[in-house]
Amino acid sequence: MDKQDYENGVLLIEDGKIKEVGETIKIPKDAEVIDLKGQYLLPGFVDAHTHLGIYEEIYAHEGDDVNEMSEPVTPQLRAIDAINVHDIGFNDALKGGVTTAMIAPGSANVVGGTVCIMKTAGKSFNERMINDCAGMKVAFGENPKEVYGSDKKMPYTRMGIASLLRDALVEADNYRKGKDKERDLGKESMLKLLKRKIPLRAHAHRADDIITALRIAEEFNLKMIIEHGTEAHLTIEELATQQVAVCMGPLLTSRAKVELKEKSFKNPGILQRSGIKVALVTDHPETPIDYAVLNAILAVKEGMDRNEALKALTINPAEIMGIDRKTGSIKAGKDADLVVWSGDPLDIMSRTELVFINGDIVYRNEES
Repeated sequence: MDKQDYENGVLLIEDGKIKEVGETIKIPKDAEVIDLKGQYLLPGFVDAHTHLGIYEEIYAHEGDDVNEMSEPVTPQLRAIDAINVHDIGFNDALKGGVTTAMIAPGSANVVGGTVCIMKTAGKSFNERMINDCAGMKVAFGENPKEVYGSDKKMPYTRMGIASLLRDALVEADNYRKGKDKERDLGKESMLKLLKRKIPLRAHAHRADDIITALRIAEEFNLKMIIEHGTEAHLTIEELATQQVAVCMGPLLTSRAKVELKEKSFKNPGILQRSGIKVALVTDHPETPIDYAVLNAILAVKEGMDRNEALKALTINPAEIMGIDRKTGSIKAGKDADLVVWSGDPLDIMSRTELVFINGDIVYRNEES
């Protein structure tokens, strides 16, 4: 998908990497050959916003490690410390053709902790991990207000959310300047934002929250990604000015709260046509991760270009998360994270037949 499609192509895998791809590739004599005639080979999908392994579907209490609702500012927390790789959601991811996922703390806190990026299968936890600190999760809007405001505790308002975030950034800056001599893990994490080593991953549905997030990012010179972005189509000029991407979703869900009033499968296409880089995300388990492709199907139905919709599941999220050298497209040198589909993946009747991660078959459709 990086440059072109092949009707009769050959792809060579060696040591877990894509060695070569094209129509005139010579097949080594000792190669294992898998004939995919009549099927589609795509890069594995990349879901840029999930809660895999830390917000399990079946275990209502035991598997719920997504929100530390004891303090509104907890930058010292790390998603990597709560992931259960035996969560059935990882199997669902493979069934849906998702080979890479960003895993984040929830949105109860103004500052929720750091996110990570990992593959959905592998020989060990460490082998699966791509980046154990890939951004700082922050949340604007109704969620922090609801969790803490009901106890008359800050943040009670959107002003309170912005104030707490700005305070945390100022405290980290003071820490950098040596005004606080004792080691502080939270401030160390916030410093990564100020040094632009990681992006601010801002949970923001409404237009006013998106604009507040952009304002704070500009004030502190932060890299930023908008998460959810339900009303991002109302802030296109502001997003374009700061060149901020949007990880949009969940879309395949009800309007469970007031912030989702503008939810529509038309919105990804509006952003894409306006030059905003957009990724389609499930926010698993809000939308089950094995339904990831439905986001693209329904976005195309509502006007998004089909190739752009597939990019929003592959190369776009990879670029947004800075892992496009490893994954997101079929290109020599990248990890052999690949999915074989029985037919056009944007046909609702198509199924995943085989999933490769690092060149190993990690899922096989036994129903075919």
